[in-house]
Amino acid sequence: MKLENYLGIHEQALRLRERRSEILASNIANADTPGYKARDIDFQKMLMQEASSADRMAVTHQRHIHPGDRLVSPSQVGYRIPEQASLDGNTVNLEREQIEFASNSLEYQASLRFLNDKISGLLRAVKGE
Repeated sequence: MKLENYLGIHEQALRLRERRSEILASNIANADTPGYKARDIDFQKMLMQEASSADRMAVTHQRHIHPGDRLVSPSQVGYRIPEQASLDGNTVNLEREQIEFASNSLEYQASLRFLNDKISGLLRAVKGE
């Protein structure tokens, strides 16, 4: 039994949620920066790509780049289409970013709970409970 198969997609979901939190936090921090363009990732699309890439390239040498090192490449982070134009060129809608950040945090916690339940079940099985 492979541990990666047992834990399912939750590990990748946590890593994607963590990266999305960083992007959303950057948007919030730059809400008043002239010319700043709000960015985000399409979480569902990226998670499906991650789930479907079961046959990743194997790392056979210590100097190879590990596939998991960079879960979200800069090219996968897109610009958000502004809902209302601003005079200074900033596309951050602070209220939207805060809502997205809070939602992402709740979903991160849900993934943590799923992983915790899986690990707890595995520990109970190992202990014979």
